[in-house]
Amino acid sequence: MEFEVDEKELKASGAEPLPDGRRGLRLHGWEIESLKRPILNSRQLQEWEQKLQTSHFPEMVFGDSSLVLKHMSSGTKIHFNAFDALTGWKQEALPPVEVPAAAIWKFKTESIQQVILDYDYTFTTPYCGTESKEINAELGRGATSEEANGSLCWEECKEEIDVASLALKEPILFYDEVILYEDELGDNGISLLTAKVRVMPSSWFVLLRFWLRVDGVLMRLRDTRMHCVFGKSTNPIILRESCWREATFKALSAKGYPSDSAAYNDPSIISQRLPVIMHKTHKLELPVKP
Repeated sequence: MEFEVDEKELKASGAEPLPDGRRGLRLHGWEIESLKRPILNSRQLQEWEQKLQTSHFPEMVFGDSSLVLKHMSSGTKIHFNAFDALTGWKQEALPPVEVPAAAIWKFKTESIQQVILDYDYTFTTPYCGTESKEINAELGRGATSEEANGSLCWEECKEEIDVASLALKEPILFYDEVILYEDELGDNGISLLTAKVRVMPSSWFVLLRFWLRVDGVLMRLRDTRMHCVFGKSTNPIILRESCWREATFKALSAKGYPSDSAAYNDPSIISQRLPVIMHKTHKLELPVKP
């Protein structure tokens, strides 16, 4: 569904759309932009094969699509893209999810092709976003080595994202969902990585979600949520929550849940049925010019 910007609400909030037809807005010192591009062509995939040292890719890789959030005064940029996500997949190198022998045939693209599932064909990634910091000459003087190298310092914390505040009725100034890659696992399930952004007058919120369903075998959900509340008197603080959930169909069935894959098409609805296997929260305080 296409999101339409309400010009009056933008003006009342002090926001402005990005110039040159770019999709996004500027608000409270942030520039937020989404880019949606076609899937990679064969030439581009060959270039990625060389860079990532692999010949395995999801069926649809939106390699030029991205979601970018940039804090203008500090030069901090947080963005989400397929290449870095697949780099994380390659580095984690999980063992392949075991499927029944009959299901392996569903992965075939040609009748004579031999199928050997000796890699993580689900493209599960630990990716939680890419970050960088642009340091100009003036800001670079007196900066720490970490700051000078453009890295950001996330601190582990016990604070949590205020879900209640996100549920308040507030105008949505900008919303978008960017698909980074997708694979239907040979009609044997779904592997999907998306980044969603929602910008309100008081804050922005991002959900990066990896959703996996291997039909009859396993479901896996890896969510990264980021929330930044706009404030005039304090430095901006970004909270980042990462939560991984996972369960086999067998385990869900033992708890009385349906064993039919058709009951698990929406990860938002069934996420609470999947047990948490990892949860952690970090925060990042951004410096601002005095």
